[in-house]
Amino acid sequence: MFTGIIQSKGSIKEIFSSSDGARLKINTNALDLSDTKVGDSIAVDGVCLTVTELTESSFTADVSNETLTCTTFSALKQGKNVNLERSLRVNQGVDGHLVSGHVDGIGAVNSIEKDGDSVRIKIEVQGDIIKYIAKKGSICINGVSLTVNSVENNFFDVNIVPHTLSATTLGDLSLQSNVNIEIDQIARYVERLLSQNEE
Repeated sequence: MFTGIIQSKGSIKEIFSSSDGARLKINTNALDLSDTKVGDSIAVDGVCLTVTELTESSFTADVSNETLTCTTFSALKQGKNVNLERSLRVNQGVDGHLVSGHVDGIGAVNSIEKDGDSVRIKIEVQGDIIKYIAKKGSICINGVSLTVNSVENNFFDVNIVPHTLSATTLGDLSLQSNVNIEIDQIARYVERLLSQNEE
């Protein structure tokens, strides 16, 4: 479980591809790994990965073919910057919202516009993901907890404040960039409850 508050920007150091998926080695930069151990979870651009190897400044994780298919990881390149967050600790506050690290789909950046000191980004999603996204609700984009400004057709938009632009990789986005989308968990459970009532 995560909060969507990014703790560091890291980068992809190495990618080892195979028929079974891929193995990523990730430089962690400022992320504190002092109490991290093999088997712990770290969200990488919003994708929950399990640490398989550790150094003082990097970790390695395996990525399944399923994850490659359902996330932006199929297009990862060596040197790409990624958002990093260690899993939620029991005594840690939740400043964002509860995030599972299970990506629901991929969105594409449709427009980027200045909005005062912030940047407004419009994202297009495919399939039925849009029905789970609500105005003023929470959304997770590349691991970052954000508030939805508006929803229309298959588009939604969010405002990114200057701190978030500099502290995460969202400032690197350009038109047609693909992003990992995780919907608010509450929406999943509400739909499940409603569907059971209809049976």
